[in-house]
Amino acid sequence: MEVSTSPETVEELHSGYKKLSAEIGKVIIGQDDIVKQIFISMICRGHALLVGVPGLAKTLLIHTIADVMDLDFSRIQFTPDLMPSDITGTEIIEEDETTGRRQFKFVKGPVFANVVLADEINRTPPKTQAALLEAMQEHRVTAAGHTFSLPEPFFVLATQNPIEQEGTYPLPEAQLDRFMFNLWLDYPTFDQEVEVVRQTTSATKPQLNHIMSAADIHRYQHLVRQIPVADNVIEYAVKLVGQTRPDGDLAPQFIKDYLSYGAGPRASQYLILGAKATAALDGRLTPDIKDVHKIAVPVLRHRIVTNFSAEADGISSVNIIERLLASDE
Repeated sequence: MEVSTSPETVEELHSGYKKLSAEIGKVIIGQDDIVKQIFISMICRGHALLVGVPGLAKTLLIHTIADVMDLDFSRIQFTPDLMPSDITGTEIIEEDETTGRRQFKFVKGPVFANVVLADEINRTPPKTQAALLEAMQEHRVTAAGHTFSLPEPFFVLATQNPIEQEGTYPLPEAQLDRFMFNLWLDYPTFDQEVEVVRQTTSATKPQLNHIMSAADIHRYQHLVRQIPVADNVIEYAVKLVGQTRPDGDLAPQFIKDYLSYGAGPRASQYLILGAKATAALDGRLTPDIKDVHKIAVPVLRHRIVTNFSAEADGISSVNIIERLLASDE
């Protein structure tokens, strides 16, 4: 699909997102940055991992986004006894009423939707986690020797509760790398919480309008790929990722002191894709280094592994990323 990167097309995306954000704001109070980053990951063909304590409307947020975009929505509650077939689908024996013959029929699972909410993904064993992550990477499911394509656009938003760790199966770093963004939800401000309570305890419910469609998202995904990027912006993104690798030549001393592992090439790719989308949402035709800065924390946070020294000194992965960004200013 050829999509023009003309000012008119970029302006269409810019104005379309403003309408989308305003519509979502009827239900979701605050969280503007989170909404923007989720939308960025969608038009970059990425997925997002959302971390937050219970009660911050994570489920309502993603359901509202899917509703406003008129996309099929599916929610999977991850539990320790969840099986891979509970996600991808299973075969059942079906009898033909006319012939009496029995044959197997594949019944599609909840992963066959445009927007899939994987609620508390760390509560299920690695085998079941892997079934979803394969679908995320390949956009298809293989069952009984047959391959089934997932609907496009296809987006997974997985949630984790950072408080309760008992009975959980943390995602390995290799699987975390499949997520474009790692987003942390904060508590609302006092004024925002007052508005949340006012809205959610009344009898009135806001009516949501469909602002975008699956075809629009598909078109914007192609637009992002075709946006040009200057060589110095690509080189900056690759350098930034290279600086996170403690054994690399680019790593400053504090990286060698505090990190066990750095980010891989997928981080560089997502930094550039995310910078392109950020520029387009702001109505600009090409990204600059500031756009890379804006998304560096959610792209890198889950891709770098701190060591014991960092834990002992109270240094988090976000502290390290912010220090890297500050050293380049």
